[in-house]
Amino acid sequence: MNLELSGKVALVSGGGMGVGREICRRLAAEGVKVAVNDILPDRCAAVVAEIVQAGGEALATVCDITNLDAVRAGVADVAARFGPVDILVNNAGVVPERRTGEIGRPTFLEMEPRFWNKIVDLNYYGVMNCIAAVGPSMVERRYGKIVSMVSDAGRVGEARMAVYSGAKAAIIGFSKAIAKEMGPHRINVNTVSLSAVAHENPIAGFQKMNAKADTDETLRKVLRNYPIGEGLGRLTSVEDAADAVLFLVSERSVYITGQCLGVNGGFAMV
Repeated sequence: MNLELSGKVALVSGGGMGVGREICRRLAAEGVKVAVNDILPDRCAAVVAEIVQAGGEALATVCDITNLDAVRAGVADVAARFGPVDILVNNAGVVPERRTGEIGRPTFLEMEPRFWNKIVDLNYYGVMNCIAAVGPSMVERRYGKIVSMVSDAGRVGEARMAVYSGAKAAIIGFSKAIAKEMGPHRINVNTVSLSAVAHENPIAGFQKMNAKADTDETLRKVLRNYPIGEGLGRLTSVEDAADAVLFLVSERSVYITGQCLGVNGGFAMV
């Protein structure tokens, strides 16, 4: 299937690892010029090197997306090198453990208020900052594809992840509103909702990329909540997530906007 992506310019936040890395790699394989964003230069550089070595085009955009001025400067750099951003994938985000450094998951009442902003800033304000930075050019050119990665925690709520759940739910509502505002300018705005994903830097052992249900008892128990995952014997893969994103940023989905696509093995069916 021709996705008609060749020559487009994409910015992927949090592109240095996991789902973001795979999205960058897959976009580049389709002929997209990819700006890889991450707060860590080494991670950006590694993904850019992978893409270039494979014959694609990519550049590193190192900035903290919680800082709007920094994001705007990064987008300006991308435009100077590749041209204006056609595709924005808001992938950057962390669960509470990553952002707060805490080992366990506190309830909302147990969580120190100083951690609230850290979680909301990256997961929600980061999305708003990136859209604010690329949106004016998309409106001017009457073209754009925006996909934000969210979580089933934001759709059904997750105990001991209340602030994170709220931030992800906010992105869903915000994206629907932006889809209504930007639709008349021929800009598609959608979200992809993930649940537990197997990747290279997991919090729990059952999320390791090589974990198999037939040998991992914990994974086997977890998969009882994932109907198709139980059948396949695995969690969502980074490839599953990237497949959904590629479809939503392609010309094959031109009449789809304001939607939340669950790529979650059936964990949440809403």
